[in-house]
Amino acid sequence: MKPLRFPAGLYGVTPDWADTARLLTAVRHAAEGGMRSLQLRRKNATADERAAQARALVPLCRELGVVLMINDDWRLALEVGADGAHLGRDDDALAGVRREVGPDLLLGVSCYNDLDRARDLLAQGADYIAFGAVFASSTKPQAVQAPLSLLTEAAALADTCPAPRPAVVAIGGITAQNAPLVAQAGADAIAVITGLFEMPDIRAAARACAAACASVQRGAPARPQP
Repeated sequence: MKPLRFPAGLYGVTPDWADTARLLTAVRHAAEGGMRSLQLRRKNATADERAAQARALVPLCRELGVVLMINDDWRLALEVGADGAHLGRDDDALAGVRREVGPDLLLGVSCYNDLDRARDLLAQGADYIAFGAVFASSTKPQAVQAPLSLLTEAAALADTCPAPRPAVVAIGGITAQNAPLVAQAGADAIAVITGLFEMPDIRAAARACAAACASVQRGAPARPQP
């Protein structure tokens, strides 16, 4: 198996919480349950609020050995010393961001249900390609649907890249119960919001999601950057 540029397994995505203390506690519990990476996603926060939470998460994630990604804002990722940034369709073009940040900042991209988009973004230097929603999502109920078969095609595409290869990430409605289907279809990592952070026992939810992926991971997990 080729090693990965981004950690396999459970990829937590933060809910839109303003309470930073609550968020930090939840992230610690998720990491204790097996979460390997985290995306700070604050769509409804001000720039200052988002930056404050990012600064609070950086030392915690370093302590926990969790890769920290910042949604939508690669400049903030650089500013606070996060491991990387996640870019969507409406964010800056990946090729330009890669030229600005160099090879060391991890860059993940949303590919929705579009394999051609994934192919193009891999050529531009994406460290992971994310597809979804694979199931109905309460966070983004209007999201396009990405069938499990698309993950299989994406996995074959990622395998054509040199090692360490980009990871395939799945998002949208994923829970501990359906995670094995997603991993078996070809996802290296599962991005989970509600099925992790809105559960009564976050540590137990993380443990269940991580275990669901562990037996079918296709590559060796990457390690956090120093």
